[in-house]
Amino acid sequence: MDHKTLDTHFFKTLPRKYKGAWRNYYTGQNLSSVKVASAIFFLLNIVIRILYLAFPLSLTRAENFPEFDLTNWVFMGTSLLFYIAAYIIIDIYNRKQKATAIMALFVFIFSLYIIGCGMYSSFIATGDPRNALTLYLIALTIISVLCILEYYETIILIISVEILFTLMLIFSHTDPTEMVYNQLISAVLLGGFYLVSRYFFSSKANYFLQLVEIKDKNLEIERNSELKGQLLGMVAHDLRNPIAAVESIAMMMEMDDIDADTRENLEMMKASCVKARTIIEDLLETARNENTSEFITQKTELNKFITDIIEVWKPQNNTKDIELISRAIPVYANINNEKFQRVMDNLIGNALKFSKEKTKVTVIVSKNDNQVIIEVKDSGIGIPKDKLPIIFDPFTKAGRAGLKGEQSTGLGLSIVKQIVEKHDGKIEVESEEGKGSTFRIRLPEGS
Repeated sequence: MDHKTLDTHFFKTLPRKYKGAWRNYYTGQNLSSVKVASAIFFLLNIVIRILYLAFPLSLTRAENFPEFDLTNWVFMGTSLLFYIAAYIIIDIYNRKQKATAIMALFVFIFSLYIIGCGMYSSFIATGDPRNALTLYLIALTIISVLCILEYYETIILIISVEILFTLMLIFSHTDPTEMVYNQLISAVLLGGFYLVSRYFFSSKANYFLQLVEIKDKNLEIERNSELKGQLLGMVAHDLRNPIAAVESIAMMMEMDDIDADTRENLEMMKASCVKARTIIEDLLETARNENTSEFITQKTELNKFITDIIEVWKPQNNTKDIELISRAIPVYANINNEKFQRVMDNLIGNALKFSKEKTKVTVIVSKNDNQVIIEVKDSGIGIPKDKLPIIFDPFTKAGRAGLKGEQSTGLGLSIVKQIVEKHDGKIEVESEEGKGSTFRIRLPEGS
């Protein structure tokens, strides 16, 4: 359904499948509008009453003062009653989250009340209301903007207002000619009221349909993402056994007396199996991160945690130095130790993979404004500027082979980002070609 252009609803409502949700949606808005409008109308009449007290002589001598004086008291009382009723009905609506016929009737009566107040004020301002229709027009405008009414409710309201207008004309003893003029002017105003009311109805209805469409698409995306993760996990899991079988056969064949060419081919097979197994593990990790809602963390002292990880890496990289710089001791964060070790292993591994021999990789731990900051810095080949925006994308084209030919699956940094975000953290990168890279993780400080 395309809602880019305004779909007008001058003589129709929303499709049946949206009708119930739409009525619940706009009933809450209508009730809030009644509550606010009745409060403003009450305060407005309070102000008028204060003016009566402050300037009694000038106002009491005005034409039709007794009628204004009486209606002021009536308007104050009725607006206060509407406010109290709106407060009670809103409480019922909030508990049930469902529109009822009584709520719709309450909004309709309030709409008729406001229009009737404006109309009566126009009548008592002068014997000929067509000379003083400002208040009547204001009342119609307020209701057309504030209250969302179905087209049949609007038509019933217009008929009721017209009957009320006719009764007031008769009560004021208007002569037949003036009555015709006034009826024509009222008909024009009510016609404008209907058009404005339906325009705002259409605008709000289209906004509601867009919200429903966005919600449905988000649910569809979530379902598709969950299905994709499940399929990804199933396929990756099922691939492990045949690859393990191929690797085992290659290792068994190596034990036989074979020529150099065969041995070289077997080495290629084993290397391919290792690469495939790495890809499978990354796919499984991606699927687990997307599908696992439970994420258990524990308060961990990061300096010791990272020191233990570095100690494991050091024997594997005799020609490269890995250094930890602690700028905050102790520093705690709530982390999933297994998952976050994967993050650190990936970042340290990447730093080593893209650094030359006898260069230093530095891990810096610090704190700032209730945040824990972990930086992994290297002085390697850096990342091209055009690759930086996509470096955390899954299966990214930014993946490159290491300086010793180490292959990349394009999933490592995507997994890192997933895990960091599950910790309510953020990861960012700064890099310059030929000068190295810095990956910076920000985590909430542990409590």
